[in-house]
Amino acid sequence: MTIARHLATIDRLCAEDFPTGRGGSVAGSYGPPGGPGFHVVELERGGGPPGDGHGEREEAEQYEALREALAQRLADRWGDPEWISLDGVFLRAEQGDERIPEPWASLGSHMRNAQVWRVQETGRWLALGVSRLGEGQEFRLLAVITETDPP
Repeated sequence: MTIARHLATIDRLCAEDFPTGRGGSVAGSYGPPGGPGFHVVELERGGGPPGDGHGEREEAEQYEALREALAQRLADRWGDPEWISLDGVFLRAEQGDERIPEPWASLGSHMRNAQVWRVQETGRWLALGVSRLGEGQEFRLLAVITETDPP
């Protein structure tokens, strides 16, 4: 079952040491798989850019539904998530007036919002969101585990 596999990956990363530098080797990772104080893992990836707007909407809805199904299982463990908008984080990082810490600064460039939990056992944060690098690009379901508080 996909949800069970994703939960196992999240559990493993919640307990695993963070990389000491940029990079690392998380299988199925998206972009840099982590860095000091965080892991990033790609849980699901689209099959490629859809050909029309209708297929694109359907794929977006599919990824949102998968995120919601996984979020429900996580909420059973840790309670309801906080929703954070990453649009504002991206704008603040781009303006340069404020230093936005990683992984939040990078996430803001390709993820509009995220559901966030404080993992009670470790004190780390878990963010779950649908990512897309740009128009016509694949959708991806990402999980981010970090010790850095959300902005």
